[in-house]
Amino acid sequence: MRDRVTKLFVGAAIAEACSWLGLLVGMAVKYGPPGNELGVKIFGPIHGGLFVVYLLLVLLVARRHRWSLLATGVALACAVPPFATLVYERWARRRGMLGVTEAVAPPQPATVR
Repeated sequence: MRDRVTKLFVGAAIAEACSWLGLLVGMAVKYGPPGNELGVKIFGPIHGGLFVVYLLLVLLVARRHRWSLLATGVALACAVPPFATLVYERWARRRGMLGVTEAVAPPQPATVR
C-alpha cells in the first residue's frame, strides 16, 4: 500500500501534465487567429503552482523511498518537458521506486497430458 505522500506525488504528476495540456491549448489560442489570452491567464498560474507542488513532492518521495541522486534529478527535470512527469511516474512505479510494483500475473504451470 502506498503512503499518502506517494499518492500525492502520483496525483501531482498527473495534474502537472494536465495543466501542461491546458497551458499549451491556451498558448495555441493566444497565438492563433483569435488572439485570446484568457487560457494562458487561467492555466499559467495553475501550471506554475502545480509545477512547484510536483517539485516539492519529488523531494519528499525521493527522501522517503531513498532514491538515488540521479533518479531524483531526472524526476525534477521531468517537470520541464510537457507530459514527462507521467512517463517518469510510470517508470518509477514499474521499478518499485514508489513502494509498489505493478501486479504481474504469476506464471501458470504447464499441464501434462
